[in-house]
Amino acid sequence: MAGIVAIVGRPNVGKSTLFNRLIGERKAIVDDVSGVTRDRHYGKSDWIGKEFTVIDTGGYVKDSKDVFETHIREQVELAIGEADVLLFMVDAVLDPNDLDIAFAQIVRQSGKPYLVVANKADNDERMFMANSYYSLGIDMLYPISSLTGSGTGELLDDLVPLLPEGDLELDDDIPKIAFVGRPNAGKSTFCNTLLGEERNIVTDIPGTTRDTLFVRYKAFNNDLYLVDTAGVRKKSKVSEDIEFYSVMRSIRAIENVDVVALVVDATRGIESQDMNLFGLAQKNGKGIVIIINKWDLIEKDTHTAKEYEALVREKIAPFTDVPILFVSALTKQRVLKALDELMAVHASLRTKITTSKLNEFFLPIIERKPPPSLKGKYIKIKYITQLPTHCPSFAFFCNLPQYIPDSYKRFLENQLRANYNFSGIPVRLYFRKK
Repeated sequence: MAGIVAIVGRPNVGKSTLFNRLIGERKAIVDDVSGVTRDRHYGKSDWIGKEFTVIDTGGYVKDSKDVFETHIREQVELAIGEADVLLFMVDAVLDPNDLDIAFAQIVRQSGKPYLVVANKADNDERMFMANSYYSLGIDMLYPISSLTGSGTGELLDDLVPLLPEGDLELDDDIPKIAFVGRPNAGKSTFCNTLLGEERNIVTDIPGTTRDTLFVRYKAFNNDLYLVDTAGVRKKSKVSEDIEFYSVMRSIRAIENVDVVALVVDATRGIESQDMNLFGLAQKNGKGIVIIINKWDLIEKDTHTAKEYEALVREKIAPFTDVPILFVSALTKQRVLKALDELMAVHASLRTKITTSKLNEFFLPIIERKPPPSLKGKYIKIKYITQLPTHCPSFAFFCNLPQYIPDSYKRFLENQLRANYNFSGIPVRLYFRKK
């Protein structure tokens, strides 16, 4: 298996900047606000032909009463547990403080191989200043600049031999499912319930998950990637720069997965921001499942779920053929059923129908109910075929494609949905001149 490297250290020493340099993309949120990286997140890197996974962590704060900093400490401990090698980062410009001393102890106690990285060593004077960290009882110090890349080559040269043997397996064929929605809808709780561990920070403060997180999930005969995303707020409330990156990341997550689980807070109902995400998933041709979470908090009678579902379908019209599930991630109610539904939608996304079967099915229907004539012109659909696209798309070849009304296109789509299982799948119909 490939090695895992965790970058750890107190807040604001430049861990995320090094992470971004190693993976070669702006994936971590970088800001000079302490505690910006709240969750662990992962990326792939390679050096001299050796691939490895890098984990960026939140800054470790010892004995803090702040709710985030307590959680950050837990996240760092989880990351250290997962890693094969640790990069313990310090600030070359500052002398070691109590947090650095606490970190040095944690890193030693982990029993993992580690390298001490003095960041912000941009010039000879700063490199000399970094020597104060030898007082921590370390054998070797690597002065680098995450920003310019200075010194990172020497660091990686010494890091690679510490990694376990084996190549990183690339599993691009495994289903990727993104959990998106407004802040505090319960996306992270849902992921954690499935995973059986606190993989993401979960608190009742909206916007807790600032970064997306890919996690491999293998259980109950399923093998997939769960992608937890930052909660999307309305644009007017995105005041911090870091919130902007979070919104962008949710949008990018939708673009890069197969199926989108839109998690809605049952106590608030489906809101305009949920609708924007739904529209974005539909536009990108992704499978969609709507998960109404916190159903345990709703006062119910026998008709509540039906009435709630009818309201949701009214809002998402005209694309209403979407699974809607009522769950409680907290009490684990119907969580596995929701996962089964997500996997079923993924399977439907890959449906391929032969040209002969499509024509066998459609041509009699078209003969019975042909497209309406326009200005005395009769439209004749000759044959139908499925296009080789990611999202199920079908081409209808006819003599006058420009005259086919939208109502007839909807009629054909409804016929297709009635005969084939495309629940949760945006189906595309194209009309081309024969």
